Amino acid sequence: MMSSHGGPAGAQVNGVLAAVRAMPDESAQREAFAALLKSWQARMELALAARLPDPDAVPTRLHQAMRYSVLGGGKRIRPALVFATARTVGVADEEVEPVACAVEFVHVYSLVHDDLPSMDDDDLRRGRPTCHKAYDEATAVLVGDALQSLAFHVLARDPALPASPAIRLRLIKLLEEASGTFGMAGGQAIDLAAQGKQLDIAQVEEMHARKTGALIRASVLMAASCLPTLESRWYDALAAFVSPIGLAFQIQDDLLDVLGDAATLGKATGADGQRGKPTHPAVIGVEASQQRVRLLHAQALEALEPFGARATPLRALAAWLLARSY
Repeated sequence: MMSSHGGPAGAQVNGVLAAVRAMPDESAQREAFAALLKSWQARMELALAARLPDPDAVPTRLHQAMRYSVLGGGKRIRPALVFATARTVGVADEEVEPVACAVEFVHVYSLVHDDLPSMDDDDLRRGRPTCHKAYDEATAVLVGDALQSLAFHVLARDPALPASPAIRLRLIKLLEEASGTFGMAGGQAIDLAAQGKQLDIAQVEEMHARKTGALIRASVLMAASCLPTLESRWYDALAAFVSPIGLAFQIQDDLLDVLGDAATLGKATGADGQRGKPTHPAVIGVEASQQRVRLLHAQALEALEPFGARATPLRALAAWLLARSY
């Protein structure tokens, strides 16, 4: 079963969602969702800052670099998926806030490491110097290491999460699977090994399912796991929603690298082509990639049909993810 929304935060978000559903005009719906997304992003800045080490605590350079990397802006897409899923199944924002933080810590750690000269060798991230440019390479390596540890610390010890050991172990398991060799780290390894090589589209999609899709999938399933009474059919429906969305999100990223504006993106464009990375646009072309995004989006929306109006936040978030310009 699914529970009703609870708490003052839930009441505030329910009010926004009710306004979204009552608006027949699509532009008004988009504006209402943009306000909801902005509120989640603002919440995350406070939540992340509260869980990061004090910048004045020893080792100060490492702690300051961690805060530089985590609090340097960003769309907070994975936390938004956590909150939107929680709204869909009836869990209050405060109950899944630690999950959102843990997922974002792992995501930022992956960005810091991906930007290193030994990997993608990027100078800009979110319109600012990357961590190894603002500090140094050794500090950037340690930032990633520390953020990964902090993510699991949050899942094990944060008092806002359900107290049940079984739930906490489930959350740890989902994040471990998403970030390990069969998830994000494995996908990055495949990506590095594939540069300059020819892959077919099935191999490209397998790489993306690990590198990007696994953590996006975990964001949804971890939020759902915070409700122990959730029936398996609802959990399966969410899994069927997020798998195509994760892939579609990565294809959209690949398209933005080809078609996007560097000033809007906050990083250089055309890097994938310069490195010889196998992407959807490189393998099947821009038009076919755009069509693939549309088909995946349709599959994701179909999976949400059993939830009815309760899935409004997930539907709106999916539409925003695949129509974004940054």
